Amino acid sequence: MKTLAKIFLITLLGVSLLNAAAFEKVATSSVVNVTLSSQKPLSTGSNTLILIIADEKYKNAEVSIKVFMPAMPGMPAMENESKAKNLGNDTYEAEVNFAMSGTWQVHIFITPKEGKKVRMKTSLNI
Repeated sequence: MKTLAKIFLITLLGVSLLNAAAFEKVATSSVVNVTLSSQKPLSTGSNTLILIIADEKYKNAEVSIKVFMPAMPGMPAMENESKAKNLGNDTYEAEVNFAMSGTWQVHIFITPKEGKKVRMKTSLNI
């Protein structure tokens, strides 16, 4: 009986790890929360981000994302913008490009069918 329980727990743990996102972060504002995730760890180059908006009043909103790194001595500013594709169920997908490793600023713009546009800010370390 103990062996059967161990097998069950190991299988359950394995399935949980397979479905887990490699990256996940919750961006919060006074108005709405957005969960950012990716199936792969974030890296330099092209990345696919999944955005989940946890508020019914932003259902079917237009969503875009801007990632940027300000200019530093000896390095120009870098920026990438992307319009997110609506996947349904309050889930959106956006392709972003991180030109180099470091701390990137992230702005998420949510434009509902009715009401004011919302901008959320967070940062990501690549």
